[in-house]
Amino acid sequence: MLTRPDPPTGRPGKPGGGRSHRVREALLGLLLLTPGLVGLGVFVVFPLFQAVYLSTRDNDILGNPTRSVGLAHFAELLTPEFGALLARTFLFTALVVVPGVLLPLAIAAPLTQKLPGMRIFRTAFALPFAYSASAASVVWLIMLNPGTSPVNWLLGLVGVQAPSWTSDPGWALVTVAAVTVWSVSGFNLLVLAAGLAQVDEDVLEAARIDGATGPRQFVSIVLPMISPSLFFAVVTTTLTALQALGQVHIMTDGGPNGSTSTLVYSIFDRAFHNNNSDYGLASAQGLVLLVVGVLLAAVQFGVLERRVHYR
Repeated sequence: MLTRPDPPTGRPGKPGGGRSHRVREALLGLLLLTPGLVGLGVFVVFPLFQAVYLSTRDNDILGNPTRSVGLAHFAELLTPEFGALLARTFLFTALVVVPGVLLPLAIAAPLTQKLPGMRIFRTAFALPFAYSASAASVVWLIMLNPGTSPVNWLLGLVGVQAPSWTSDPGWALVTVAAVTVWSVSGFNLLVLAAGLAQVDEDVLEAARIDGATGPRQFVSIVLPMISPSLFFAVVTTTLTALQALGQVHIMTDGGPNGSTSTLVYSIFDRAFHNNNSDYGLASAQGLVLLVVGVLLAAVQFGVLERRVHYR
């Protein structure tokens, strides 16, 4: 015998109720994203389009854009001088990135040991992170001043003749790079020390039982485990080196004879230094710097990230 089903007790849903709920969620998400989108538009998208526009324009003595010159500013960059500028930029980046990552890594390893006084040492080595590029540059100018330099005095004690750190073309770029390494080492030390602190002791103990000790354990076990932190330090240090301006401007002002002039300093020099206002050429150089940064990031993410072991 068939029975009739009981009538539903709940109220039927309104047609389109699910759709209106999704619309409200989408509007709420857009509202929450608005501050970030506004910041992205104002500080990234608009300056990028402005740089593209200015790179195709000539400008008057006040820097106001005038007639269109097409790709003439980019053609001006096809010179041996600009090639030397790019080579110097890559050399400066290498001089900063390699020691700027390896030195904090060498320091972070012993500082993670649970020994008395390690907190004081960690704080002391991380202090350069708190200094601005301008403050660090002024401090190191005093430290390297020929008349009052404690560095030169220490070298003299061991019979070494100190060079002219910032006025010798052979030493100026190395000196500025060394100050930049000192500035970035504090941040990289914190990053790498945090990565080393997350290394599982059980894994290290198992490696020791299997005979992996000393350098072999560090290279085969520890480095792969901290590879995300190491990769992050390499990428951020590369970007810092490419954008280094304050220390170059304060310590050497691009000299002597342009030996410390990098691409970002050349942009500053063309656009703002000594009342210059060649915004067209400076914008073209800025776009080249953007391309260089993107290419280096692509190489790092395409090559180095393949060796990163995410847990």
